Amino acid sequence: FLGLCPVPADPLEPVEVPMKILALDTGTRTGLAIIDGGRVFESGVQDFSKRRGESNGAMFLRFRAWLADMLYMQGHIKFVCYEQAHHRGGAATEICVNLTGRVQEECAARCIEFVGIHTATLKKWACGSGRADKTDMTTAAIKRLGRVPIDDNEADAVLLGLMAWEEYGSKSE
Repeated sequence: FLGLCPVPADPLEPVEVPMKILALDTGTRTGLAIIDGGRVFESGVQDFSKRRGESNGAMFLRFRAWLADMLYMQGHIKFVCYEQAHHRGGAATEICVNLTGRVQEECAARCIEFVGIHTATLKKWACGSGRADKTDMTTAAIKRLGRVPIDDNEADAVLLGLMAWEEYGSKSE
């Protein structure tokens, strides 16, 4: 982080704070999940659809403000993961890439670790096949969440968060 993150006063005295992960399926409708101690603490969908006469840039500013508020209000988020989708070009790619860039900027500014998890990797973890469809992913999310998610964006965010917990969070506890 280019020396921007403060060094702990006493590195031999770790602060005990449970691992909290924010998982994002970025897009116009962004799925989110907060994983705290390996459990889904909160999940849902935030809609960033462009308003009448609004540019993509204005949408990105709204996303950044929402993300900054989310990180501040949740507190102690130590790790952020996002779905790193395969892009085929076009408007959706531009939006997804720009939103992901905002995630990276906010994390870097707050010294929060972040990682992109490829869609096929997530699908293989959740369903056993990197070619699982939305129905398979939603079914996998229902089993772990205990309820029907709002949509496939929330389902993906929940699965992302739980996968990140298994891969990164559980080892730090």
